[in-house]
Amino acid sequence: MTDGAAREAKTSNWNVPNALTTLRIVLVPVYGWVLLHDGGGHIGWRICAWAIFALAMLTDKVDGDLARKHDLVTDFGKIADPIADKAITGMAFIGLSIIMGEWWMWAITIIVLAREWSVTLLRLSIMRSVVIPAAWSGKVKTATQGLALGFLTLPLLEATGWWDVPGKVVYVLALVLLAIAFVLTLTSGYEFFRDASAQRRAQARAATAAEGAPRADS
Repeated sequence: MTDGAAREAKTSNWNVPNALTTLRIVLVPVYGWVLLHDGGGHIGWRICAWAIFALAMLTDKVDGDLARKHDLVTDFGKIADPIADKAITGMAFIGLSIIMGEWWMWAITIIVLAREWSVTLLRLSIMRSVVIPAAWSGKVKTATQGLALGFLTLPLLEATGWWDVPGKVVYVLALVLLAIAFVLTLTSGYEFFRDASAQRRAQARAATAAEGAPRADS
């Protein structure tokens, strides 16, 4: 067992990063209920939903930083963290699709969720044998996606008065960010499957070469 593996084996699952990850999972149904309360048209509830979503995104950043800084990486965290991320953003996509009622939003939601969960499940299934580092495009996608969903969670078109014009401007900005995040979702997904496939082929070639190599005692 390597030193890193030994440290990980000794790391308890009862730590702050895992607690924050668990909190993020618990917030998923709460966020969904608050977002869709009163059909999603209540300004106060939408602002509360935004606060919950912002808190979830903040814990995503904090728990990862704490885990790396204090060497608190665990198997539970490796599994639960990406699930929590996809669950909260998935709830946002579905909830906003229900509120907006636009076919194109549902199309984006279905494609994005299919990509996100397929990548997550594949990453979890091969994490012990293949290491796929987070690509730059994936990191930008996550940030852009979070900003777009956060803005759209706000009641930008429901508010009136002095906020009417600024709300419409921010709404358009949110749609632009959503479009960028959608493109990055597709490109980063392609890059992930390409890199995973290349590593698996390299491992297969290495295994074949090892089997064909002459043994020292032969």
